[in-house]
Amino acid sequence: MNSDSPIGIFDSGVGGLSILERIHQLLPDENLIYMADSANAPYGPKGDVFIVERSRQIMDFFVSKNAKVVVVACNTATAAAVNTLREEYEMPIIGMEPAIKPAASESKTGVIGVLATEGTLASDKFVDLKSRFDGKVEIITQPCPGLVEEIEKIKTDKATVKKLLQQYIPPLLEKGADTLVLGCTHYSFIRALVKEVAGESVAIVDTDDAVARRLKAVLKEEKITGAAQGKITFYSSGDIGNQAILISNKWGADVSIQSFNEDH
Repeated sequence: MNSDSPIGIFDSGVGGLSILERIHQLLPDENLIYMADSANAPYGPKGDVFIVERSRQIMDFFVSKNAKVVVVACNTATAAAVNTLREEYEMPIIGMEPAIKPAASESKTGVIGVLATEGTLASDKFVDLKSRFDGKVEIITQPCPGLVEEIEKIKTDKATVKKLLQQYIPPLLEKGADTLVLGCTHYSFIRALVKEVAGESVAIVDTDDAVARRLKAVLKEEKITGAAQGKITFYSSGDIGNQAILISNKWGADVSIQSFNEDH
């Protein structure tokens, strides 16, 4: 591993592309490897044992690629596996957590709504995060089954997404939430629909920028900031034909996808 080694970024599917984009914008000279584990998306219902083992397999893949840092661009995988991964692998590992801290600063009513997967909300890591704000703000959580599955489709049905959001968001607003946290990286792709359903007066907060800034700080601390070609390589465990279309659509440009299964 050296300063020009790549940075590995993975998610259960395409959600982490929002993180990848911010990282590429902030660190344009870094080589990046993105791994979409779309064959197993969403992670939420899979359970911790599966997620930890799958995360190990992906970490081993990044080790084989000589990655210098790994970003777990998935709230569910972070909650289930990041502590184990940090114990077992030597490289710096950056995880995700719902953006409750910035949301607490943003909120005027002191009531925050968190939209996330069942796996994230049920995790010990989230319970611990939530407990840090006891007595400071009221945090209302809303699991959102069906959203990730819809976002993972080649053509997301906006009407279906909007119908789901019309179930999930109003109960939070009725309890006084004036700030909504996007607690899953996939939800960045439906931010405009969340805003439409929630209304202009409701603030929407995610962690994409914070993760990119944290990565930049870690590279500086470890003295492994690179001046490489800024190359991005995409891998997926899903059907490569479908994934090429899906990831190109979400990324906003045609990209070539390599098979994770064949390569590792």
